[in-house]
Amino acid sequence: MRIKKNDVVRVIAGNYKGAEGRVLKVFPSEDRVVVEKVNLIKRHTRPRSQEDQGGIIEKEAPVSASNVMLVCPKCGEPVKTSRVKLADGHSARKCKNCSETIDDEG
Repeated sequence: MRIKKNDVVRVIAGNYKGAEGRVLKVFPSEDRVVVEKVNLIKRHTRPRSQEDQGGIIEKEAPVSASNVMLVCPKCGEPVKTSRVKLADGHSARKCKNCSETIDDEG
C-alpha cells in the first residue's frame, strides 16, 4: 500500500471529492483508509456507566484507498509515487512530479 498513517491525502472520487485530510488509520488487508474530516457518519452510543454520556457521535468511516492520492509536501499536488533505494540501503517514496523524496523507512 502506498499510503501510510499521517500522510496528507486528497480525495479524488466520491462524495468528498476535492477534500484534503490527514490519514488517521490504514487497513491494508481491506485496502481502505480513514481520513480526517472525510466520510463522516453518525454513531448512536449508549452510556456505559453512570458518568459516561451517551448520544450521537460523528466519526470518520473508512474510504477506499483507490479514491485518495498522496499530496506531495513540496509540490502541494496529488501525485503518484515510486520506490527508490537510499544510500543507507533503506527504501523511500519519491514524487513522480518533482522527484522529491517524501519519506524514508528505517
